[in-house]
Amino acid sequence: MRSSRKRLSNLSSNRTTIPSILSSSSYTVSSGRVGSGGVVRLGKYELTLVVVFDIELCFCLTNPEEARLNNWKMASKGKTTRGTIKDYPNFDANHDAEVLRKAMKGLGTDESAILHILTTRSSTQRMKINLQYKTLFGRDLVEDLKSELGGKFEKLIVGLMKTPLQYDVSQLHNALKGAGTDEKCLIEILASRTNQELRAIIKAYKEEYGKDLEESIVSDTSGHFQRILVILLQANRDESTVYDDASVKKDAQELFQAGELKCGTDESTFLTIIGTKSFAHLRQVFSEYMRISGYQIEESVSSETSGNLRTALLAVVKCIRSVPEYFATTLHNAMRGAGTDDDTLIRVMISRSEVDLLDIREKFYTNYGKTLSSMIKNDTSGDYRNALLSMCGGEDK
Repeated sequence: MRSSRKRLSNLSSNRTTIPSILSSSSYTVSSGRVGSGGVVRLGKYELTLVVVFDIELCFCLTNPEEARLNNWKMASKGKTTRGTIKDYPNFDANHDAEVLRKAMKGLGTDESAILHILTTRSSTQRMKINLQYKTLFGRDLVEDLKSELGGKFEKLIVGLMKTPLQYDVSQLHNALKGAGTDEKCLIEILASRTNQELRAIIKAYKEEYGKDLEESIVSDTSGHFQRILVILLQANRDESTVYDDASVKKDAQELFQAGELKCGTDESTFLTIIGTKSFAHLRQVFSEYMRISGYQIEESVSSETSGNLRTALLAVVKCIRSVPEYFATTLHNAMRGAGTDDDTLIRVMISRSEVDLLDIREKFYTNYGKTLSSMIKNDTSGDYRNALLSMCGGEDK
């Protein structure tokens, strides 16, 4: 024990200052007793200390912002991205931070400079700009943006300053807080994210707000709509890419009997099959269902269910068929007719800009005979429109 204390004493004598320990713990592990541990703030970093008696003093230096971004990267690992925003070539965080400060210093604001920088850099690069801005000027970039911008343009730009994981978590929190619930947001995120992404969201939500996401959703929803959301939140969908014909025929028949052949509807069967089986399996089930019933599964879901449950099941079915096509439809619905659903437009453009917005653009043009950028031009204006068009990345013809 003396040797460990001596090593710790030597370390202490060689340092200049160590900030106060924010949290500490002492617990037992299989190989020995941990004498003390804690997290020390060192500027933007966290120093994790673990002192094990008669063994060694161990520490790990981490950047929490980078860790959160890495969590999202791990959740998306293995996915082929077809986003419009990619790492900017010859990126210089110092230069970008200086341009942003100049754009917001003194009288007036150069919105064009702000949107040019922040809509053309990847999320990783924006996090580095954020850090460099505070390093150079001792100011919080997000707070400066909030004070200089306004309205929908502010909401879009500030949203871009979150990591993809932080953004999803904040959107879910906003959908659940206060009076009323934004069911559209809950459905969109839970229906379209992968198992890994959902697990990362659940963990980050708990860390950020000290609440369990499932408990928050259960307290704000009810009935079969609540059940489909809870099923999706388990992040336990079968991810197999193979299927067998016998199981396909069995599930198709069960869906047929639960809906079209039944007086009333057995919603539980729809929830279990559509909410848990693999995409590869369900695509075959939907084809078999059409063969034996004469209906597309979407037609049966629409006729057999209603309200938020119908919206949620249709969203899941659309994502099973094609996630980009689901978002193409979502964007079209947000801008068609009188008025624009800007909350949905902003959320989709931010969340898919580095994932599959190129594919969404292609589906949009194929399905509606017009480009996504042309519809954005007609439905928005000013700096808000210019920022969205920059994120959109071009025309599809």
